[in-house]
Amino acid sequence: MAVPVILFPADPLAPRRPDPHYAWEARLLRELGGDHALVDHDALLAGDPEAAVRRVPAGIGPLWYRGWMIPGDTYARFAAALDARGGTLLTSPAGYTSAHELPGWYRVFEGATPASVWIPLAAPGRAPRTEQLAAAAERLGGTGAAIVKDYVKSRKHEWAEACYVPELADLAALERVVSRFVELQDDFLAGGVVLRRFEDFARTADGRAAEARVWWLDGDPVLVGPHPDTPGHSPAPDLTDVRPLVRALGCRFVTTDLAQRADGSAWRVVEVGDGQVSDLPPGVDAAALLSSLIAA
Repeated sequence: MAVPVILFPADPLAPRRPDPHYAWEARLLRELGGDHALVDHDALLAGDPEAAVRRVPAGIGPLWYRGWMIPGDTYARFAAALDARGGTLLTSPAGYTSAHELPGWYRVFEGATPASVWIPLAAPGRAPRTEQLAAAAERLGGTGAAIVKDYVKSRKHEWAEACYVPELADLAALERVVSRFVELQDDFLAGGVVLRRFEDFARTADGRAAEARVWWLDGDPVLVGPHPDTPGHSPAPDLTDVRPLVRALGCRFVTTDLAQRADGSAWRVVEVGDGQVSDLPPGVDAAALLSSLIAA
């Protein structure tokens, strides 16, 4: 059986080396007996997947990707370009979208994650109309606090400006936050606008949500560690209720970000992601994760 090779983005200034952000993963991979190849992430996003994979050896076989986020349609073209060179991504385009975008995973995790509704955007950069936001707010209960995000990311670092809505019934405030979110996301906005019910989570000493990031391969947790935003925090989440949901999703390599409610009552799924494009916090021991990918 062929051993999977891991693809990393190349350094834009030195294309024969991994991007500096992923260089330590590539070094650890080599120490563990694994192999890697490089792709041109800029060419991929520019719409030239063939150029992006030109350094990938022909006939390379099974592949994982560990790199920057890729839009779903771009990932599909990436997979096709690799297939033409004899390489097969072990996460299919459909599997990537299911784990990477909230509408793909939400129904499986509904009840274990904050209640959510979403509005696909008719055109890039155009915020939903007032009546669309009013209808979405009503589907979410019509009152109470909410978070604004797209199918993949929020702008939590612009909390009051482009993320947090204190009261859904205040449509003027909701429209203002959503419009600013769409403006700031610009061309990076993924899919559409999501409204998620705000839940109060336990926090670290500096006020950040105390999240854990769990890495799953074929339904089993292979690494439990801190979220990249709080690398010094070492949570120990209860995975009892999450494991069957991850298995029900049916995606091979995923992450779940978990946080405990402030009252200590339950661990909640804050986010699900494709493991290929989820970031590892600095200082984490990724040997078990990379070894599992090599052996998959």
